[in-house]
Order: sequence, then structure tokens, then C-alpha cells
Amino acid sequence: RRVREAVVSTQSTGKAASDKKTRALRAIKRRELVKRTAKYYKEYAAAEREEIRLDREAKATGNYYVPAEAKLAFVIRLRGENNIPPKPRKIMKLLRLRQINYGVFVKLNKSCKEMLRIAEPYIAYGYPNLKTVRELSYKRGFGKVNGQRMHINDTSVIEESL
Repeated sequence: RRVREAVVSTQSTGKAASDKKTRALRAIKRRELVKRTAKYYKEYAAAEREEIRLDREAKATGNYYVPAEAKLAFVIRLRGENNIPPKPRKIMKLLRLRQINYGVFVKLNKSCKEMLRIAEPYIAYGYPNLKTVRELSYKRGFGKVNGQRMHINDTSVIEESL
């Protein structure tokens, strides 16, 4: 009986030590994440201020400032399967918009813009900001990890798969 208690007590102290280590590692990782996030926010704020500065500068000299085109779009399917011509139907299949109210993020290049133009009567799209992207990906986002579809609820899922 005493031997068993001794074994249990050594196991529990070992478990407590490993628990402390994991907590410490998590805290360190969390601090790094907070620093990285702050750096990104600073970057985005600086880019936004630069856009405003360039716009004001152009107005002051009597010119027009044309901002850079968006690189990312969020596309939502509005119509069902019925009465859709084959070409827009195929485009929506390529964009993984299989059902009504499905949404995907699309990298905007020449071919994607052309596809969006063809399928425009059946879809809606816009250019999201950082906050919208974050909210959508955490609330409804899925990614592939080891060939399986995993819900993205925090950055650890993405970190592990990279």
C-alpha cells in the first residue's frame, strides 16, 4: 500500500512539473503572439495613414489619387441551381460556391476578375478589411489538416499544419 502511494505521489509531482512547463511554454507563445499582432496592427495603421497622406497630397496639388486595387475578395452565392447557364454554373463550381449563401475568399487576379464578371448576376462580392477576414475565418472558417477538414477556431490549428 505504501509503495503504491509513493508511486502515485511521484507520478503526480512529475505531472505537476510537466504541467508547469506547458503553462510556461504557452505563456511565452502567447507573449510572442501578442507582440506579432501588435506589429501587424501597427503596419496596417501606417499603411492606412500613408493612403490618407497621399490622397491629401494629391488634392493639394490639384490631382487625383487612385488607390491600389484590392488583392482579396469575398464572394457569396446568391442564386440556386435552377435557370443558371452552364458557364456561370461552372465558374461557381470552380469557386467552390455549391449552395446558396456559401462564401469564399478569392485572390484577385485577371482570370478571377473575369470569372466574377461572368457570374456576377448570381453572386455578390466585396473587398473585406482585416477585421472582417479575422471574424469570418474564426467563426466559419475551415482548413485542411492532414487531408481532413478542420474548423479554424484559433491560430494553433494553422501553426500545427504549417
